Amino acid sequence: MPIKRAIRIALKLGVAVIVGAYIGRHIPTSVRAQLRFPVGMSISVALLCLFSVYWSVAAKDSAPTKTSESKWSRGLHLTLVNGGVLLLILPVPGLTRRFLPDSQFVVAAGLVIEAAFILLAVWARRHLGSNWSGEVRVAAGHQLVRTGPYRFVRHPIYTAVLGMYFGTAIVSGEIHAPIALAIVALAYWRKIRMEERAMAETFGAEHEAYRRDSWALVPFLF
Repeated sequence: MPIKRAIRIALKLGVAVIVGAYIGRHIPTSVRAQLRFPVGMSISVALLCLFSVYWSVAAKDSAPTKTSESKWSRGLHLTLVNGGVLLLILPVPGLTRRFLPDSQFVVAAGLVIEAAFILLAVWARRHLGSNWSGEVRVAAGHQLVRTGPYRFVRHPIYTAVLGMYFGTAIVSGEIHAPIALAIVALAYWRKIRMEERAMAETFGAEHEAYRRDSWALVPFLF
């Protein structure tokens, strides 16, 4: 990773910590207590943050864009996903009723699931290489990757992201979490449909053969 990029990321994280600390000091104690995460949820959020940092660093390997979705379409996806993630991790008043028991075993299971799917995302990202992009697009010199997890599913990164958030929902155990998961799943369902069309137009018969021999997200299910 270039030194300048590492410095920029470190500065952004530092500013976020300082601003968060400043705001936190000015929030009433009663509200601050409601927003305080349990230990398990704190670990889960920390894993999400580490994943976000890695993803930002890995983005430097992305190849130049040939064609891509509109800014409006990309903005809609980010709005749904970011809104869903906030709803996933924050204890929203009125939506804190539990759908899972508050036990250490459940929390530990959720953290293991989250960590496992983060590893899947890293594995898939490494195989995708410069073909990766946060938006639906066709890169210059784009290739149809069929190695690693792409041998089995066509969108393993999306599988990993949804699985990662599923693990966080288990750690939370509160009703706002599955609602958030449904919002994020809707965003990725829309993105998958767009990406499948783009790949079909780009690779034609090759993609059709790949589609017949693989699953979209989960082997033997979907």
